[in-house]
Amino acid sequence: MDHSARHTTDARGVAYAAVAYVIWGLFPLFWRPLHAIAATELIAHRIAWSLVFVAALSFASGGWAEIRPALRSPRILLLHLASGVLLAVNWLTYVWGINNDRVLEASLGYFLVPLGQVSMGMLFLGERLRPRQWAAIGLAAIGVALQFRGVSSVPWVALTLAVSWVLYCFLRKRSALGSLAGLTVETALLTPVAAGYLLVLAAHGDGALGHASAWEQVGVLSAGIVTAVPLLLFASGARRLPLTTLGLLQYLVPSLNFLLGAFLYREPLSPARLVSFAFIWAALALYSVETWRQRSV
Repeated sequence: MDHSARHTTDARGVAYAAVAYVIWGLFPLFWRPLHAIAATELIAHRIAWSLVFVAALSFASGGWAEIRPALRSPRILLLHLASGVLLAVNWLTYVWGINNDRVLEASLGYFLVPLGQVSMGMLFLGERLRPRQWAAIGLAAIGVALQFRGVSSVPWVALTLAVSWVLYCFLRKRSALGSLAGLTVETALLTPVAAGYLLVLAAHGDGALGHASAWEQVGVLSAGIVTAVPLLLFASGARRLPLTTLGLLQYLVPSLNFLLGAFLYREPLSPARLVSFAFIWAALALYSVETWRQRSV
């Protein structure tokens, strides 16, 4: 691949990942109005309707040619079962946190993710950082440490979000399947459990469909599209970018979550969190400048 092609691919990867992260950063605006529905039911709908959407997209785009061989490979199925479970845990924790006034704690979880991605990239994928990038990681680590000072109890929501997403990103990086095929396999493996749960709710008259408000039912039915689109964008970006670059772009999600939690939902905001916000954005600026300089060489 020549020099200009590498730059084009990198730029496209950055664009895909950035758009995905902005959508995720604004997710509280979608999930918060659905707070009357249990988080477990919302996640079951996310999984089931995501499968409907991505399966239709795979069929329309000819993607089944990639998926069929994967269904006969125990290794690929096991890999995507593991990544699918991690994805479900991440979704459930995030939606529960958003709908239980933990938007700021959720933002803390995603502030932790880039540090975990950088560690995984160095330990397992042989990625290396330049001195200014190390300085950026140091600033980010200080910012995250200050975030913990603003939390009065063990932030299990934040820790669960961080660990589940870092491991999911690592497993998706190891998969040979494309973004659409991988997501289709993941949701297909999870859908039997999700659909069974929804059928049990419906049999007892407890499901949202047919009982919730019109907006809530529209929200539930659109969960598949809202979920799948940023995941597909992210997976396309992740295959083109090193984990260290993904890690710093990731700060878009908690930054937007942070702003929504502090200024729209008026959750308690300590001085330590405000200072940490400044450290983290300084890290993002430093890392971005150094990455741009490195690509320009």
